[in-house]
Amino acid sequence: MITAVDLYHVLTAVVPLYVAMTLAYASVRWWRIFSPDQCSGINRFVALFAVPLLSFHFISTNNPFAMNLRFLAADTLQKLIVLALLALWCRLSARGSLDWLITLFSLSTLPNTLVMGIPLLKGMYAAAAAAVDSGSLMVQIVVLQCIIWYTLMLFLFEYRGARLLVMEQFPDTAASIVSFRVDSDVVSLAGGGGGGGGGGGELQAEAEVGEDGRMRVTVRKSTSSRSEAACSHGTQSHSQSMQPRVSNLSGVEIYSLQSSRNPTPRGSSFNHAEFFNIVSSNGKQGDEEKGGQSPQPVVGKRKDLHMFVWSSSASPVPERAAAAAAGAVHVFGGGGADHGDAKGAQAYDEYSFGNKNEKDGPTLSKLGSNSTAQLRPKDDGEGRAAAMPPASVMTRLILIMVWRKLIRNPNTYSSLLGVIWSLVSYRWGIEMPAIIARSISILSDAGLGMAMFSLGLFMALQPRIIACGNSLASYAMAVRFLVGPAVMAAASIAVGLRGVLLHIAIVQAALPQGIVPFVFAKEYNVHPNILSTAVIFGMLIALPITLVYYILLGL
Repeated sequence: MITAVDLYHVLTAVVPLYVAMTLAYASVRWWRIFSPDQCSGINRFVALFAVPLLSFHFISTNNPFAMNLRFLAADTLQKLIVLALLALWCRLSARGSLDWLITLFSLSTLPNTLVMGIPLLKGMYAAAAAAVDSGSLMVQIVVLQCIIWYTLMLFLFEYRGARLLVMEQFPDTAASIVSFRVDSDVVSLAGGGGGGGGGGGELQAEAEVGEDGRMRVTVRKSTSSRSEAACSHGTQSHSQSMQPRVSNLSGVEIYSLQSSRNPTPRGSSFNHAEFFNIVSSNGKQGDEEKGGQSPQPVVGKRKDLHMFVWSSSASPVPERAAAAAAGAVHVFGGGGADHGDAKGAQAYDEYSFGNKNEKDGPTLSKLGSNSTAQLRPKDDGEGRAAAMPPASVMTRLILIMVWRKLIRNPNTYSSLLGVIWSLVSYRWGIEMPAIIARSISILSDAGLGMAMFSLGLFMALQPRIIACGNSLASYAMAVRFLVGPAVMAAASIAVGLRGVLLHIAIVQAALPQGIVPFVFAKEYNVHPNILSTAVIFGMLIALPITLVYYILLGL
């Protein structure tokens, strides 16, 4: 039976996190303390130091030889069940698509375990059973998320990008491709995004056809994007110290001064007064536009600039360079004439890849995106999807891109180093030197608070808490807080979890949406508004929902 004292312990563990988030929100929305540059700097600190060191601290202090394999099996089974059901849905349903598979998988299986899960579950089940360490169980899930499931997400996103590239650029000759070569400055098939920042990140594909008819494709940044990046760098070199650098990290919890439509704001044309004026006038602006009045020049042109993004690439995905923002890439055999309406088909024809050039070989031109556009695999005239390159060729291409993303992510290093140190430490009883441990703990101790503060800044800079509309938001919340826990309950019972372990498994599945999946969704432009709503609105309603689960399971 849950007592008032138990609820007090839960609130004691979680309310301080919401205090940090509220302070950040108020600092931007109401008190106007932080400027855009300062917000970017705060979140870059969180991305590069606070969160990676927090991950390292938790993982390195977890005993890998005492992990609860049955609990981890339940977590793994839940994700495999969801993935299998979504794949089956994509194959059998006309509405199924890879985009929705990725989004629904994120919503139902990837909660915010590191920031919310560890303190919340510790507060709930700290004294439930001496043999159950709920904090340690959450750390074990964090290890699997960082090393396995986020990597799988990257694989799916890059698979989507690779398939779009091949399907649209080489619809009739894809089966003849025997190799891909990707230039070193291309770190994503979502439109590029090499290190250093700058440029639109558009890609260009060139094919060389051998005497045997086999094609060898080279993917590189387009000439225009390279020249734009060079010009941008030269023009701004004198003011670099005043501009926030754009992140080229993958899966990093960081805001970037980028919008989905406009380039990074420059200090010369976007001042702090304009920023706060925009934040406070979202509602007024919408009313003016509905009434037919033109917005003010500065505000109208830059009304998206306050919408900061947890960016994991060197550049945003441009609105007309995104690969099917809400498109349905039917890769599981689905597909038919009824997948989209005439408007979607028209958008597809308007925003398509450039035609092949017989002299220079096929090159990839700009691909636009439209909220109604749905890309479909071209067929051979008899309803059959066009052939793709051999599986080994596609797999190698995707693995190369995933590797390039991972090595730019500080969380990759912190997780792997944490696992390695925990193996060494608990195997041979080696303690970390006090001077190193203390250096790490100073920053890792601030990690939780800074992560929540960072989330509060993100919430304050959104034009709307519910960015995807009420119906989609309701659907997303149902998947997050009902479907995910239900599948976890079934998987946990299937592997034999009972008692407190079963309760912990269900409650952790009802945590708010993880932040890293939103990072990926924004970069690859796959339903970012849905994930944004799941992160923000989900965080607001997560505490009462998890308390309801906690009370019901304790009856």
